Amino acid sequence: MHINTPINLASNAMRAALFTAGIFLLSQAQASTLIQNVRVYDGEKMLPARHVLIDQGKIINANFKGKITSNMQLVDGKGRSLLPGLIDAHVHAYQDQDLPLLFGITTQIDMFSPVAAMQDMHQRRQNANNTTAPDVFSAGVLATAPKGHGTEYGMEIETLTKPEQAQAWVDRRIVEGSHFIKIVMEHGGIGFHFNSLDLATVQALIKASHARNKLAVVHISTYADAKAALEAGADGLVHLFTGTVISPAQIQELVHLAKVHRAFVIPTFSVLESMAGIKAKDVLDDGSMVQLIGKNQLMPLNSTYGTEVKQELLNAPKQLTAALHQAKVAVLAGTDAGNRGTQYGISLHHEMAALVQAGLSPSAALQAATSAPARAFQLGDRGRIQNGYKADLLLVEGDPSVEISASRRIVEIWKNGEIVSPLRTQKMQQVAEENSRKKSAVDLPADGRISQFSASKFASPFGYGWMASTDAPMGGKSVVELSASEADNAGQTSLMIKATINPGFAFPWAGVVFFPATQPMQPADLSNANTLKFKVKGDGKSYNVGFTMQGSYIPLNQRFIAGAEWQEISLPFKQFKGLDASIVTMLSFNAGPDAGTYQLQIADVRLLKE
Repeated sequence: MHINTPINLASNAMRAALFTAGIFLLSQAQASTLIQNVRVYDGEKMLPARHVLIDQGKIINANFKGKITSNMQLVDGKGRSLLPGLIDAHVHAYQDQDLPLLFGITTQIDMFSPVAAMQDMHQRRQNANNTTAPDVFSAGVLATAPKGHGTEYGMEIETLTKPEQAQAWVDRRIVEGSHFIKIVMEHGGIGFHFNSLDLATVQALIKASHARNKLAVVHISTYADAKAALEAGADGLVHLFTGTVISPAQIQELVHLAKVHRAFVIPTFSVLESMAGIKAKDVLDDGSMVQLIGKNQLMPLNSTYGTEVKQELLNAPKQLTAALHQAKVAVLAGTDAGNRGTQYGISLHHEMAALVQAGLSPSAALQAATSAPARAFQLGDRGRIQNGYKADLLLVEGDPSVEISASRRIVEIWKNGEIVSPLRTQKMQQVAEENSRKKSAVDLPADGRISQFSASKFASPFGYGWMASTDAPMGGKSVVELSASEADNAGQTSLMIKATINPGFAFPWAGVVFFPATQPMQPADLSNANTLKFKVKGDGKSYNVGFTMQGSYIPLNQRFIAGAEWQEISLPFKQFKGLDASIVTMLSFNAGPDAGTYQLQIADVRLLKE
């Protein structure tokens, strides 16, 4: 036995040596990729033209000067720039995840996901063979108060009410797999209210995160909360805030606090612009970009939260961003994709342009989307073009360190060393086919009437029809009662809507919806109409009428008042900003969001071509 042991060890060592040699020989046999004569943005600065060698999903040599061999796949980089794969530092990765990689976004920082979804994203990221989707690092469940921001989406969330809960709460998130801890300080805005964590609990959460060597980032939407979060030691702010005015003293205070605590800031101009009613026209008008986005995927990018343009609301975040950058505070590029006015992937190119408009140089904007978020979120193996780093790369025409719009002139993308162009071609073909399909718009009745109300039923000439709707699926407590009622002044039976709006959901509602397709929430093409008309009578209160489109659950609303006498209301579709009538999933008439009792009658609802 003792005599055989050295022989066995020698045999094992030989096997190991042969195995290692086999891997080396296999690596040598497989084709590596050499990107030739290309400018290289290394994550901080643009370097002169050189060769870059990648193989086995890694950057083998970021300044290759060796012999070119027959087994190398050669890529012409003349006149082009090679960038690290882009990193979107603020997304909500719950849908349309086929898109980011097509635009060169190889990594996303997800700010809020259910635990199972987060774990699935993290498992996919750890697979070196992931070549079809971006890597995602997620916070998982966020820290918020009961009935706070984050609770309005209808999924169960463990909330906090006192500092003593912080450490156990953080520890549970770490066990679930949270890459970092996200904390919410949010009180709501005009027409809606959120409960918010108190400052003591926020401080305790940051301390608990740091005790476990986890980053603690904070959602804020006001100057006061930004100041409080930084004073509490937050590692980063994941938003800035809109505002027409910010004083030099306020700017100086936030800059000082960010520097003292070495915090980073993610302005999220893409969603701030949406709040200000401003669309991302640079990318919306770029045919090379939108050719990769299907109609329902284009809808959120082509809509905004603000109903009118208020450019002045960007004064505060622009001035603050410029001052932070000037003071060498890390500014990161994040879009808050998943919201109106944004779309995964494409919005990061707009976000970089917005950072340039706010005062960053194009080179600094590139850094904000590459090495800066990699450093801030401690990602380690990405965000730079450096030997041994992941071969997540973006090749573009021109020089985006001089003209940031050149980031959109995409030649090729590599994910873990594999080219993405086949996926881009496939998506372009899908979108082109979708756009070329002959529309089959719904044949509307000659009089346009979609309400056929009677004592026995609430019918319609097409579609699934009319039914009650409340906020109950989102955890709300509002209720509604529908009944046939008196005829309007033209003899049409009306529908009586008696609603009680109760607190329980951030944006409570109750009312009635019409589904124009054969199944609820499926799209119908209503482009044979361009005007909505209906008659109303009620209690003198204000109500919402809105269209919802495929790809969104948030209606495009118009307010109206239901007076004591019958009146006809006419609303051209163009008043529903961002409406695409060819993908309508429902038409709704709702009371809310103010609590109380409501009584409304509607009749003679028509879709007309005028």
